[in-house]
Amino acid sequence: MEAVSVKSRIVCNIDFEKDGRQAGYARAPLSRNNSGWGTVEIPIIVVKNGNGPTVLLTGGVHGNEYEGPIAISRLAQSLDPGAVNGRVIMMPAVNIPAVLADTRLTPVDNWDINRCFPGNPKGTFSQMLAHFLDSVILPMADISVDMHTAGTSFDSALSTNMHYLPDATMREKTMAAAAAFGAPYNVVFGGVDESSTFTSCVERRGIISLGTELGGWGRVNIEGVRIGRRGVDNILKHMGVIGGAPETEQKDGATRTRHMMVRDPASYTFAPRGGLFEPTHYVGEEVQAGEVAGWVHFIEDVDTAPIELRYAKDGVIWFGAGPGRVARGDAVAIVMEDYDDRWPS
Repeated sequence: MEAVSVKSRIVCNIDFEKDGRQAGYARAPLSRNNSGWGTVEIPIIVVKNGNGPTVLLTGGVHGNEYEGPIAISRLAQSLDPGAVNGRVIMMPAVNIPAVLADTRLTPVDNWDINRCFPGNPKGTFSQMLAHFLDSVILPMADISVDMHTAGTSFDSALSTNMHYLPDATMREKTMAAAAAFGAPYNVVFGGVDESSTFTSCVERRGIISLGTELGGWGRVNIEGVRIGRRGVDNILKHMGVIGGAPETEQKDGATRTRHMMVRDPASYTFAPRGGLFEPTHYVGEEVQAGEVAGWVHFIEDVDTAPIELRYAKDGVIWFGAGPGRVARGDAVAIVMEDYDDRWPS
């Protein structure tokens, strides 16, 4: 998808170059049946002081993912401008229509905004918002932390994530940022549909890009909020925006993040038919290739035997099935393995 060289239609009244704390809104036009000149207000908080780097923190790209918006909102309410050397741009509810509707997809146009970057200022609401992020917000950033969870699709082991980057210097910088964030895991991966995601958009601009997966199953993960809130502080410390050293000790006593990878299609277990999926493992559990991953049941069909699914790789469950009923082609488990820098070309 090609970016369109047209100015964003979204208007923002914040002066990003001004010192101090500012809280306001970006206003996206949305003409509706009952409001011809209606707008959607997207909250933005900026804290700036001194000449240090710019950290961009985004949450709520998907509206049914809660830990990131909570962590970023808490930071926005407490960050002291006097303690900052640089700039922190906080957008806790990027896709505010989806956040208010508690949905993954944007209810205005039924698009997944995280599959339509770099966007189009003359396109649908999601495309227009993606273009605003890419053309207005991202050029100011030195590092982007886009906070996600598994929503209602899965549960997830608490982790940061990143793409494998062919440029060794950027790969090392991104892995160092992930280690500083301090989640139990950092997953280097190649996804199913990544070229139009926000992460890929950030990378194309040569900016450090880090994501998170901090829970799922449609609820607020208490430990996910704690790791997320500590993690954003850790990133500010890592970048020198606030003082102090990152805190990376884990609840199990580990002193640092465990670097993992998902680079092989065999890491994914898919449902071959629609039905009711019964899993055998929780996220974070060790599994072995050939071990039973679960069964797809057909409870509406009398005397139809369930289908048994097995893992194709050894490793740790990164994502585990969310809703009980699955459709044919849905991933029901994703296995991560310890990181190996020898990535296939």
